[in-house]
Parts: sequence; structure tokens; C-alpha cells
Amino acid sequence: MTKSPNCAKLTLLVVIITFMTENSRKIIGEVKIPHEIVKEGERELNNLISIREKIETYLNKDLSQVLEVFLAGSLFAKSSDIHLEPEEEGAKMRIRLDGILHDVITLDKEIARKITSRIKLLSGVKLNIEDRPQDGRFTIVVPFRENPLEVEVRMSALPSEYGETIVMRLLDPRKLVNFDDLGLREDLFHVFKREIEKPNGMVIVTGPTGSGKTTTLYAFLRTINKPGVKIITIEDPIEYHLQGISQTEVNPERGYDFANGLRAIVRQDPDVILVGEVRDLETAQIGMQAALTGHLVFSTLHTNDAPGAIARLVALGETTANISPAINMVIAQRLVRKVCPKCVKFETATSSFAEELKKEMETVKKEIFDFPSSVEIPKSVGCKECSFTGYKGRMGIFESFLIDEEMETYLSSSPSIAETRKKAVEKGMVTIRQDGIIKVLERKTTMEEVERVT
Repeated sequence: MTKSPNCAKLTLLVVIITFMTENSRKIIGEVKIPHEIVKEGERELNNLISIREKIETYLNKDLSQVLEVFLAGSLFAKSSDIHLEPEEEGAKMRIRLDGILHDVITLDKEIARKITSRIKLLSGVKLNIEDRPQDGRFTIVVPFRENPLEVEVRMSALPSEYGETIVMRLLDPRKLVNFDDLGLREDLFHVFKREIEKPNGMVIVTGPTGSGKTTTLYAFLRTINKPGVKIITIEDPIEYHLQGISQTEVNPERGYDFANGLRAIVRQDPDVILVGEVRDLETAQIGMQAALTGHLVFSTLHTNDAPGAIARLVALGETTANISPAINMVIAQRLVRKVCPKCVKFETATSSFAEELKKEMETVKKEIFDFPSSVEIPKSVGCKECSFTGYKGRMGIFESFLIDEEMETYLSSSPSIAETRKKAVEKGMVTIRQDGIIKVLERKTTMEEVERVT
């Protein structure tokens, strides 16, 4: 049977459209950093000053390369987020380094508008919509010689007074850390290792947005990910792709939320489940039921401290009679910046300040940390290597408590957060602030940083 001329034309048109669509996806969804920028970036495009100077050289030449330099520089400087913020006369380009936003350069309004359009095109969102929020994604490809790097970027556009504010989250796979690299004290290291290798129960990590909860949970998963273990996650969204682990993403528009997803996951015969966040009573109940029926469940909550997790679950509508048997361990964490090793200076603390620190550490057992006789603390200075911030890189500070039989009995009386904290400290919990002070006395961060986050 021969095809009609019209049918043949239609087939050809479909082929052409398919070809154009596939190639446009490659163009729209991907930025490939030029080799010359990569070479320069590896040598020196890794601090705010170098990024600013390089952008200035391209401003009157090639706007597409302005964006490439900005993206590459942000990656080489190990930034987590990029901001393009319109103002009355122009637009600020800023990057977040180690949790703190820094100005890079202020652009002319017309140049900023063109860069915004380029970012929206890359992200696959509508260029003609400027009066409502849009979310998109694209990929940065860095052609390193040995191991080419692909970094996913989550883009958010938000209408503001002077135009669209653009924020890009850089999901750099190099930021994934192993369990050994979390910066845990030796005693916590062994406790965490023991608890995440248990066959069942629930481990909850708490803390505000940006405190490293997901990084910690991913480190846990990578530690226990073995051929004989089935791990399934439900996340919002999937931040990093983990090899050998089944990852799913919530989609509320299609009715796939944490509760529905978790209910379906339990039927998939998993050994370990990661729930991105417990947001409602239904998710909490299904997660705890899974923990009580032979599954190891990891999840997060937004609370200020570890004891607050119990009160948060009660506030969602769960009872302590269900919470206590299901949960093995609650962890709270923050991220503090590490002092730059190139420019840090050390000072001997005054006797009054040393006494103040010693008093704060009174409840910490000597086998965990023995307070030194001479207290020498680091002071941040600033150099080109750390973009004159005095800090380079971050690490976690933690507090955690186990729910054993004694704690389970105690929680049955529905104590307040303050009472729960007091009981946890009596049982040996080192608070986040105390863990921060230990990091200061170990000359890894400054007291100013601990004060900032605690």
C-alpha cells in the first residue's frame, strides 16, 4: 500500500519538527563553558574580584560570554546560589558563598534585561511572561579534560518592582560528601554510624532551610547503599542523583505528594526510605508506621533544635505514644564557615572569656571533650584566596539524642520542649552551641560564626 502525497508531506513535517525540537532542547537547556574560560577558571577565576574583572572585560563584547563567565566563576568559587536583582537604575549580580550573599557587579539595566531573557530561554520558561513566577531548569557543562562536569541549575523568576528577580540554585555534584566528611565529633560519628545501620526505625534531621539537612541524609544513604539494600526516596525536588538508589519527585498538580508517594513506596518492598520532609499528619503517620514495620526511614523537619522535633510532630496531630516507639534518633544541625587556612590568625583568649566558655561547657563529659588549660581561638582576617571574607568552606555543628526506653517513658508525659532539652542534656546530649564551641577550641571556626548561627 503506497502513501498519499499528503501523508508523505505530513511524515516529513513530523521528522523535521522532531529534529528541531531535539536540537532546540540541547541549545535551550544547556550552557557549555568554553575551554579558554575553564582553563582560566582553574587557575584564578575562583574569587569575587577575579569574577568581577573578567565580567567587565566582556560587557562591551559578548553578553552570552558574560553569563558564561558568571556561571563558571560561581562554580569555581563554590557558590551555591546566583542572584540577579533588578534595581531602579540597573541590576545587581550576587553570589552566595558559604551561606553569605556577596555583591559581584552592578549591570546596566538593558544588559541585565538581555541576560535575564537568555537565562529564561535556557531554562525553558516563557519569555513573554513577566508578571508571575516561573520555575525552570538547565544544565551547565564544564569540559574538564579528565572528567567533564555537568551541573544542574534550578531557576526561579519572580516579578518585582523594577523587573524580574532571578535566582539560580547550583546543584554541583562535587558538593556531595561522604559520611566521613560531615565533620562529626568522634562520639557522634560512632552513634550515627550505629543508628543508620539499624534495620528499622526513624531518623529525623531538623534545622532551618540551608542548614545542610539534605547533604547529611544523602551521606547516610551513600554509606548504607549496598547491593542487598533497596533504597527509595521521595523528594521535593530531587537535588542530586544518587547511583543505585530509586529517587522520585513529588508532583502536587498530579496528586503525587509526600503522603501519596510514601504510601506507594511502602508497597515497593524497600529496606530504606527517604522522605524529603514531614509536612503533615498523614505523612508523619505513614512514615512512623513504616518505621515500626521493618523499614529504616529518614526524613527532615523544620524546627530550631532536636527536642523541638517531638513538639512539632505533636503539633501536627501525632501522639507521643506513636512517636516514641517509631523514632530512633533526632538530629539538629547548622552550618558554620571554616576559617581560611591561608590567612587565619590565632589569639590567646582572655581569662574572663575562657571562663565564660568553660562555664558553657560544664555539662559536656570529659570523655567527649576535655576543656584545654590554655584557650587559643582563631580570628578571621581575609585574603584573595577567600575573597577577603576570612572563611573558606563550611562544616556542620550538631546536637542529637536517642529515644531509648528511658526517654520513651519520659516523653509519654508530653513534656515541654525545655523539659525535653533538659532531659536530653542530662542523658549526655551536647547542644549545637556547645558543639560549635568545640569547633572553635579545635581552631576550625570562629566564635563570631557560632554566635551567628546559634
